[in-house]
Amino acid sequence: MFAVHADPGEAVDFETLLYATEGPIATVTFNRPDRLNTIVPPVPEEFEAAIRAATDDGAVKVIIVRGAGRSFCAGYDFGGGFRRWDEHITTEGRWDPGKDFAWATAQLVAPTQRFMSMWRTPKPVIVQVHGWCVGGGSDTALCGDLVIASEDARIGTPYSRMWGAYLSGMWIYRLGLTKAKEYALTGKALSGREAADIGLINEAVPFDRLEATVRQRAEQLASIPSSQLAAMKLVVNHAYEAMGLAGTQTLGPILDGLMRNTPDALAFIERAAAEGVGAVVAERDCPFGDYSQAPPDEQPDPSHVIEP
Repeated sequence: MFAVHADPGEAVDFETLLYATEGPIATVTFNRPDRLNTIVPPVPEEFEAAIRAATDDGAVKVIIVRGAGRSFCAGYDFGGGFRRWDEHITTEGRWDPGKDFAWATAQLVAPTQRFMSMWRTPKPVIVQVHGWCVGGGSDTALCGDLVIASEDARIGTPYSRMWGAYLSGMWIYRLGLTKAKEYALTGKALSGREAADIGLINEAVPFDRLEATVRQRAEQLASIPSSQLAAMKLVVNHAYEAMGLAGTQTLGPILDGLMRNTPDALAFIERAAAEGVGAVVAERDCPFGDYSQAPPDEQPDPSHVIEP
């Protein structure tokens, strides 16, 4: 457990993250390696607090976001449905669409909006991706400014096939229409190398060079005045916000709630509870031969581990 001062005099104990600073660079590390850093409460809240702490720290100029263990983030943990979030999306044990959309689109409390703190901080954020970066994990990673991945990482949105919809919308804004439609409709997984080749992320490198490359990029940015970094980030962000980013991020979580509660989606969760998550995702991914159904050479190397 780490403690960090998010505000003067206010200590925050992190259960799911690690936060550290070294000179002008702050590092935020998802720290649920035994669960592939899947998202559960209070991950979004702690993440936002860590980004705020780095933003408030005058010595910090650049932020690195990464994951401990074998993966960056394997998305939202839907084992048993979304029961961890019942307070926000159910009433008397049943899905409440009114509560769901109000919570999921509220800028102050919605998980996606908390991860968008990366977008809103004036300081550049470099996201370091390895292993699995899927579902809500990819929605999160793409909110950063620069994304650098290991070549064998796997990035994708399996929820495109069942039980979800784009949340941050960054898959759309980082790709042109042709590729955005292809990956929205299929949810196909990309390697880090493929993601870099189509422009979804900035760069892919061998795993053994990943941390050094990210550190080098962070040090390069830290050599630039903070006001200059903030100005250039602001003008790019503003251009994409003018394209309708906020509207996309409103529609996405609403559709995500609906797609989690269709007859097909409810049957998917019931089967997952009865037969295990592995059985239903195997059926989902079999036609595409990816994610759990991919051959070993098309999955992340399990020996590639980030030590926190």
